[in-house]
Amino acid sequence: MTGATAKLTLCHAVPSRAATVRWMLEETGEPYAIKLLDLKAGDQRKPEYLALNPMGKVPTLVDGDVVVSEVAAICCYLADAYPKAGLAPAIGDKRRGPYLKWLFFGPSCAEPAMTDKAMKREAVPRSTAGWGDYDTVVEVLRGAVAKGPWLLGEQFTAADVVIGSTIRFGTAFGMLPEIPEFVAYRERLLARPALQRQLAQDKELAERAHG
Repeated sequence: MTGATAKLTLCHAVPSRAATVRWMLEETGEPYAIKLLDLKAGDQRKPEYLALNPMGKVPTLVDGDVVVSEVAAICCYLADAYPKAGLAPAIGDKRRGPYLKWLFFGPSCAEPAMTDKAMKREAVPRSTAGWGDYDTVVEVLRGAVAKGPWLLGEQFTAADVVIGSTIRFGTAFGMLPEIPEFVAYRERLLARPALQRQLAQDKELAERAHG
């Protein structure tokens, strides 16, 4: 939920990967503020923003004196820093291992493989590619979401936000196949009120920007 007196601030742009973090913020239930960047105007390359995120990308999360960038890292941070939402297994819980694996499988395996697919790049040797190969990535994701309802079973976690966003984006743009397991998982995600709020809020921002 957004709030003027929020301690959390999301540096955001529509459309961008920052949508995943906004969804995660809605899942936490914590108040947050939005600092909207105009990427076409180059706000992300201005010195004041580069001081927060030298990569010049969104999202960036500011939590008091803590600055966190990279989607999966932000989602991991929020789940641990604001545990009342139950979005991560506690440290010491054996499920923490699989949780962290899925949390980082998105940016380290799924996204590179999907980019190879989208750019029609020739596959590099499996022994040198950190993500293996596209077909294996798809099969691993298919098996993970087929068990359901969530990656860790009954508990929805930040890993579902990251992997869920990856699958939603990948199937929307033809970088992942519309297989039944992905479709069913996507429908379960879309039934979540937090995701519905994020989609509605970002749609409103996009309409205002083009209004």
